[in-house]
Amino acid sequence: MKQNLYVIKRNGKKELINLEKIHKVLNWASKGLKKISISQIELKSRIQFYNGIKTINIHETIIKSAADLISKENSDYQYLSARLVVFHLRKQAYGQFHPPKLYQFIKRMVKKKKYDKKILEKYSKTEIHTINTFIKHKRDMNFSYAAIKQMEGKYLIKNRVTGKIYETGQFLYILISMCIFSNYPKKNRLKYIKKFYDSISNFEISLPTPIMAGVRTPNRQFSSCVLIECDDSLDSINATSNSIIKYVSKRAGIGINGGKIRALGSPIRNGEAFHTGCIPFYKHFQTAVKSCSQGGVRGGSATLFYPIWHLEVENLIVLKNNRGIEENRIRHMDYAVQINKLMYKRMILGKQITLFSPSDVPHLYKYFFSDQIKFKKLYLKYEKNKKIRQKKINALDLFSLILKERTSTGRIYIQNVDHCNTHSAFNPKKAPIKQSNLCLEITLPTKPLNDLHDKKGEIALCTLSAINLGKIKKIQEIKKIADLIVRALDEILDYQKYPIYAAKKSAQNRRSLGIGVINFAYYLAKNKVRYSDGSANKITHKTFEAIQYYLLIASCNLSKEKGPCKSFQDTNYFQGILPIDTYKKDIDTICDEKLHLNWEKLRNKIKKYGLRNSALSALMPSETSSQISNATNGIEPPRGYITVKASKDGILKQVVPEYEKLKSNYELLWNIPNNTGYLHLCGIMQKFIDQSISANTNYDPKKFKNEKIPIKILIQDLLIAYKYGLKTLYYQNTKDETKILQNKFSDKNHKQNCNEICFI
Repeated sequence: MKQNLYVIKRNGKKELINLEKIHKVLNWASKGLKKISISQIELKSRIQFYNGIKTINIHETIIKSAADLISKENSDYQYLSARLVVFHLRKQAYGQFHPPKLYQFIKRMVKKKKYDKKILEKYSKTEIHTINTFIKHKRDMNFSYAAIKQMEGKYLIKNRVTGKIYETGQFLYILISMCIFSNYPKKNRLKYIKKFYDSISNFEISLPTPIMAGVRTPNRQFSSCVLIECDDSLDSINATSNSIIKYVSKRAGIGINGGKIRALGSPIRNGEAFHTGCIPFYKHFQTAVKSCSQGGVRGGSATLFYPIWHLEVENLIVLKNNRGIEENRIRHMDYAVQINKLMYKRMILGKQITLFSPSDVPHLYKYFFSDQIKFKKLYLKYEKNKKIRQKKINALDLFSLILKERTSTGRIYIQNVDHCNTHSAFNPKKAPIKQSNLCLEITLPTKPLNDLHDKKGEIALCTLSAINLGKIKKIQEIKKIADLIVRALDEILDYQKYPIYAAKKSAQNRRSLGIGVINFAYYLAKNKVRYSDGSANKITHKTFEAIQYYLLIASCNLSKEKGPCKSFQDTNYFQGILPIDTYKKDIDTICDEKLHLNWEKLRNKIKKYGLRNSALSALMPSETSSQISNATNGIEPPRGYITVKASKDGILKQVVPEYEKLKSNYELLWNIPNNTGYLHLCGIMQKFIDQSISANTNYDPKKFKNEKIPIKILIQDLLIAYKYGLKTLYYQNTKDETKILQNKFSDKNHKQNCNEICFI
């Protein structure tokens, strides 16, 4: 190639292209990596150079050329291309490769109003110089390409109009650590800053989007999940809508409980008017959700919850359906149907479900969550009262409709409200669980608001984080990580601000946390066990026992230091009831692993000192945050050895950890024969998790006759999930366009099929 091309440098100067300089950068980026061809990258890049090209465009071209070579056989290209991105970002942010000293950098960022000015008020210059010695900028070289591009796009401080970058990864991590522990006593806060920085920058702990994007900035709202309950009144509907707008603008995912809104045709003011039903108000909520783009970090999203016995349920189930017109569809939210044992039993026995408007059946909605015995008694009573407006529907037909829409859209979720309350961190008589969140892993108490300043209402917030199981060599290592996460997230509850009083009261009184895991698939592969055949049951039991046990230990120790949360008396823990006491005992039939830790000692310790946090664990999807750690998503099996995700910067490819060494150990999603083994593992996890799990079901139509998924298979999986205590089901994934096979079986055959999954 001719070397007489002229390039335009970042400072605007024009000079001849320096190919040797490019070669040196590629040599630097490839150091320590295997199966890398620098010449191939150079050739692929040079054909795209032209006279007058800007040096910034040259760098982007080289990055793209290297990233295009990422494959499962040549996975190190994901690190080479990442290092080139790091080089590029540092040039943008600092004008040079080597980052500045921390104190000068913070001063500059505070002056630009990018960092919170309180940082310089909380820390002395001497302390910041000491903290600067903690930073290991070379850890930037551990990012994969997908990770650094996600960090650039979502987490690094930038001008989202011009694209100007102001920081790089290690400053992000150290500033998060400094802000979180800024109120710790000076005598030991530097120790915790270093420990937490090391843990998050080495990917032992994974942090969610609101924390990664927000902590260190003047914006102080870091809870990932917001649960808002709506009452059956215009004041409450308006308060719900206002609350949605407040929190969707702060990067939170929203769960909306809209199930109490009365049905179409219900009388208003003694018949002066009739009610327009749920759909117009659900549209109102959708408008609120989509009103803010969350600063370009992520779009507003919500899941709306309603009971299976709602009079409008047949119309509510199809709200996401592509058929129909805009007037009877609300496609830009997701939906969760709330079910309990009585409804499952009606379906199994081939009976009918009676639908009501919640407004016509006093206390039924309340007992649906808080007391299953009272609910059943009242439900049967109302069924017999022919003066009450009601509609009967064949239970199997209704469940089939739900499952068909779940298959069609993938976004009709399930909440088992009885499991949410019988196996809960909370006493259902004092603090019933009436809904979940956007991703179906959070189960916290809520109370509806009558206005935005209602002091009796309660908006539940959950602050999240995750343990990277891929970094765990011995289960005992979880103890140290659990202590760090609980301390850090508990501090965030006091560090952040609350735009609504009902949220502040809930967060600071209950202090609920949702700590989960990432890289479970890699963890299984390392331990040579699989999702589908039961071989992972025992290690899953041991691991999640340790996770919950050590989280409780950490919270109890913190309670000893700072006192229990104000609403500790609302929890089952207050009564000495632990998750090992309330889980679905059917789990024992699939996993006979004994408990390995001293739960009785822990029980007595909690009775003595209490807990700092009402709830501690929840297994979230961790889509983006797991990518940052070069980990597999949450608890999910990977779809392939190489994951391909689209972004505004193009295609991001990421190879599963240690592909060459462990490729035969990984069990890929579409190779798993059915959902049974996965659901068993989720049930084992749920035994210990005190909130819920973002559990998915997955179907490949090609595995079924005529490429149609039999409805009985969908029902079977739903019943397996219920039998083993799952509180919620999240996505239903299909490999291709899916068709459902309508099984024409009699009630007798239906009972026989369902009784094979006997849970009653």
